[in-house]
Amino acid sequence: MTAHGDADSEDIGPTAPDERIVSLDVLRGFAIFGILVINIQDFGYPSAARLNPTQYGEFSGVELAIWLGSHIFFEQKFIALFSLMFGAGIVLFMQSKQSAKRSATALHYRRTFVLLLIGLVHAYVFWDGDILTIYALCGFIAVLFWEEKPKQLLGLGAVLIAIPTFLEISTAFSIGLSMTHDAWTATDAAIQSEIQALGGSWLEGFAVRREAAFRAQTVQFLSSSGWRYTGLMLWGMAAYKTGLLTNSWSRQSYRRLALGGAVVGFSFVGAGLFTVFQYDWAGGAGILSWGLNNAGALAIAPAYASLVMLYCKGRSSGPLVTVFQAVGRTALSNYLFQTLVATTIFYGWGLGLFGQVDRVGQVGLIVGIWLAQGTLSVLWLRRFEYGPVEWLWRRGTYGDWR
Repeated sequence: MTAHGDADSEDIGPTAPDERIVSLDVLRGFAIFGILVINIQDFGYPSAARLNPTQYGEFSGVELAIWLGSHIFFEQKFIALFSLMFGAGIVLFMQSKQSAKRSATALHYRRTFVLLLIGLVHAYVFWDGDILTIYALCGFIAVLFWEEKPKQLLGLGAVLIAIPTFLEISTAFSIGLSMTHDAWTATDAAIQSEIQALGGSWLEGFAVRREAAFRAQTVQFLSSSGWRYTGLMLWGMAAYKTGLLTNSWSRQSYRRLALGGAVVGFSFVGAGLFTVFQYDWAGGAGILSWGLNNAGALAIAPAYASLVMLYCKGRSSGPLVTVFQAVGRTALSNYLFQTLVATTIFYGWGLGLFGQVDRVGQVGLIVGIWLAQGTLSVLWLRRFEYGPVEWLWRRGTYGDWR
C-alpha cells in the first residue's frame, strides 16, 4: 500500500502523506469520533428512538442527561461538519489533478463511483444508516460548481439547504404542534418487529436494511438529504477556498466564528428542545424541534471547525494531534470499522444485543471504540501510507493495482 513511484503516474496518483494538510486531517478525525456518538444509537436502538427518544428505553435521570448531551452537542453537528470537509475534499482533489494527463473531472467521477459502490455494499450488507451512498450522489452534482467563487458557493448552498429546512419547519406548523404524526410515532408492534429482525439472522435483518436503505437513497434523498448535503458540500468548498478549513485565518477570526456560531446555533437547538418538552413530545412539536436542531447545526459545525483550527495553531504534533490526524487520514476505514464493530455487537450475526444496551452502556462502547480506533490508526500508519479501504478506493480511482 505504497504511493506511486514512477514519474509517469505521479501527476495522477493519490496525495502523498507529506503533502496533506494537518489541520484538515485532525478535523476529519474529530468528526469521525463525533459521528459515532449519534450512530451508536442507530446501531443499538430501534430507528423510531432516533427521532423520538421517548419511543424506546428509559428516558429519565442519567439516560435523559446522556440523550440531551448527544442531541445538543452532536446530533447533526458532526455529519454537517463532515459534509463541509467532503466538499473541501472535492476542491482539493480537483486542484491537485489540474496538471494531470487525465481529466480531473473524469477522475473525480470515477473516484465517486467507487465510493458509491462501497456505500451500497455498506448499506445493504451491514447498515442502512450508510452516508457514503448519499455523499457519492451529492458529489456527482457538487463538483459541477467547484470553480465558483466562495460568495457564489455560499449563496447557492444556502438556497439548497433552505429547501428541506423550510419543509421541515412548515410541516410542523401545518399539522399543528400538539398533533401526532406517523413520522414521529411508531407502534409497539413495529418496534418489536425491528428488534426481532435485526437481532435475528442476517437474512432477517436484510429485509429491514433493504427497505430503510432504499428509502434513504430515494424518497429521503430527493426530499431532504440530497439538498442539504449538496448545499453543505458547496459551503465546504467555500470554507476551503477562504482558508477556514486550512487554518489560514487569524486566531481572532476563529474565536469570533466559534463564539458567534455557538450562540446562534445553540439558540436554535435550545428553542427546539423547549418546544418539544413544552408540548410533551407531540408529533408536530417534535418535527419542529428536529428542524430547528438541523438549522442550528449549520452554525455549530463551523464553530467546531474553528475550535479545532485554534487548537492546531502551533500544534503540529503531540499525542492528541497525532491520534486525530491518524484517524482523519484513515477516515473511510474508520467509518466502516465503527459499523463492523457495532453491528457485530448489536446484530444477530454477532452478539445479538440489539435493543438491549441502554444509553449508559452505549457510552461505554463509544469510548472503547474510540480507544481502539485511535490506537489502531496510529499503528497502521507507522507501516502503511493509506488506510486499507482508502487504498482500495484509490486503486479503484486510478486503476493501478500494483
